[in-house]
Amino acid sequence: MPEDAPKPQPDRGDLEVAPGRSVRSEAIELTYSLASGPGGQNVNKRATKCRLRVAVEDLPLTDPQRRRLRTAAGQRLNKDDELVIEAAEHRTQSRNRRACFDRLRELILRSLVPPKRRVATKPTRGSKERRITAKKQRGQIKKRRQNPPSE
Repeated sequence: MPEDAPKPQPDRGDLEVAPGRSVRSEAIELTYSLASGPGGQNVNKRATKCRLRVAVEDLPLTDPQRRRLRTAAGQRLNKDDELVIEAAEHRTQSRNRRACFDRLRELILRSLVPPKRRVATKPTRGSKERRITAKKQRGQIKKRRQNPPSE
């Protein structure tokens, strides 16, 4: 490919949600509504709260990554398998929209990393002995608290 040739651009309708991961812009639904909180008089006049909605199946993830995303999403996942992210902490619509996309990006990046496998280990002899010693000491403390036997 010659040096002066233009580099291939991703589709203009795609939004990059993570490095090398793009979602079709039609798959993402953004809605705005009135927000509570800071904003002075604007809070009653401007729809600054942003709600991002995207179907999990439309995200560029493998099946194991989607499972991890569903787990990480928690209550942000609705019964239609859509991810719903809201932001209303900023005074402007654009900053709240950016906050929604940042949260989506964070969830996607978290789902890309497979969890580390737990390696089963056995307690060492020293740790067992320390545990038993601590239990005996605790028992002695409790025994000393009891009233002396009455005669």
